[in-house]
Amino acid sequence: MFEEFFPMVPPTVTYQEKKVRIVRGKPIFYEPPELAGTRTKLTAFLGQARTQLNEPFTGPVELVTKWCFPAGDKHRDGEYRTSKPDTDNLQKLLKDCMTVAGYWKDDALVCREITEKFWAKVPGIYIRITELED
Repeated sequence: MFEEFFPMVPPTVTYQEKKVRIVRGKPIFYEPPELAGTRTKLTAFLGQARTQLNEPFTGPVELVTKWCFPAGDKHRDGEYRTSKPDTDNLQKLLKDCMTVAGYWKDDALVCREITEKFWAKVPGIYIRITELED
């Protein structure tokens, strides 16, 4: 099992923000600088905590994530965040970064997911990975 809380302001830039341009009639996908910077930041945070794992996960896993966005004065601590970004878009970038950081060979190993997003006094991303039995 792996469990960690990453204290940070969670990114609101998501994988969905990839861009496309046409070169010689063919679509070329690329990441705008803001998305590339977010990917670098997330991968760095994840890479530092990766040392807690002896070996990467190799079998089916459950991934639990809790995205805690700064509450400010308008929201109470623990209130669900019902505005964008969507949880599926947040998860795609996070799982890609976790693959690069070496948590698993491929994020296809994630067979069960629980994802929540909240307003919180302490912003960050909580991650728990649990091995599932085959």
